[in-house]
Amino acid sequence: MIEASQFVGSAKHLGFDFWAGVPCSFLNPFINYTIGDEELTYISSANEGDAVAAASGAALAGHRSVAMMQNSGLGNAVSPLSSLNHIFQIPLLLIITLRGEPGKPDEPQHELMGQITLQLLETMRIPWSWFPDQAKDVETVLQTATMHMDSSGRPYALIMKKGMVAPYPLQPTPGFAEPAAKFSEKANGKRTDAPSRHQVLKQLVACTDVSDTVLIASTGFNGRELYAIDDRANHLYMVGSMGCAAALGLGLSMLSPDKKIIVIDGDGAALMRLGNMATVGAYAGNNYYHLLLDNHVHESTGGQASVSSAIDFPAIAAACGYQSVFSESTCSQGIDGFLQAQAPAFMHIETCRGVPDGLPRPSITPVNVARRLMRHLAVDARCLSMQ
Repeated sequence: MIEASQFVGSAKHLGFDFWAGVPCSFLNPFINYTIGDEELTYISSANEGDAVAAASGAALAGHRSVAMMQNSGLGNAVSPLSSLNHIFQIPLLLIITLRGEPGKPDEPQHELMGQITLQLLETMRIPWSWFPDQAKDVETVLQTATMHMDSSGRPYALIMKKGMVAPYPLQPTPGFAEPAAKFSEKANGKRTDAPSRHQVLKQLVACTDVSDTVLIASTGFNGRELYAIDDRANHLYMVGSMGCAAALGLGLSMLSPDKKIIVIDGDGAALMRLGNMATVGAYAGNNYYHLLLDNHVHESTGGQASVSSAIDFPAIAAACGYQSVFSESTCSQGIDGFLQAQAPAFMHIETCRGVPDGLPRPSITPVNVARRLMRHLAVDARCLSMQ
């Protein structure tokens, strides 16, 4: 295990002063360190392809640059890596975490990508090596990477396994508002200013009937907390495919007109695929409800700030064609009023950070969640593999 400063310091000495990325728990120390280093520029990108493109722009300005990502998001980066960096010969250093490492326990959404990450890089003709886990190897690894980048004009990847970098505390992100206070059921006998995600989801469950609604929770704590509140046949917990909940809900809503489809999104996930809102506004019908819970941070990866504090989500939804748009302050009837509004409808609620103690992970497998939902919708589930 090395300290973040040992790698970043050596990289900075070689001219790597621009860093862009999407948070991952493995990358937590690196991102936290680069945020706090005033000599470095760090961009919290909406998705991994954007991180690659931003780093490539910095490279065109004559700076060595780094794009950081979890391997589950490597697919988002395939297009710019193959059609931008390769053909324009723009070099950058990729730091990619290896979730789903074969033989190591991990979440189900990482299984396949863990098996194919190295082959995918080789298919894209991107050479790679293991991220150094000892300080004495940092200089050698970086020299190998920069030699390739300088000679070929193309990217080089370092693959980071779990626990290779020691923890580093998160510093405030310059230019962004401090996120809401941490979760507390009681604060000096009073509720915190912003509701917790758990409180909002409890209200949502209380306002929805299993028979005529479907609740789709985006990856991360939205799904885990919904499961903890009540595991029902009309629930789908997305454990991966970050940012895709809105599009999944759209497809389902168009072919299930007798059900209210309610998408529970997070700020980081919504930002990752913001274009989905335009598609929803254009195509969604009167059964589509989009609830965005916004705590201004990527909470499941350590609380790094998202850029949502600079975004007016309700204005975006209105511009994209949602028929009804609310924030918590503009919907006097709360969740129940939102669900009675003309759809497609959008509601933005700012929430405080934090999760309840002992929050479980769903014990039901993703395929069984999907099969259960299809049975609930009276759909022939033979298209799903039977296990």
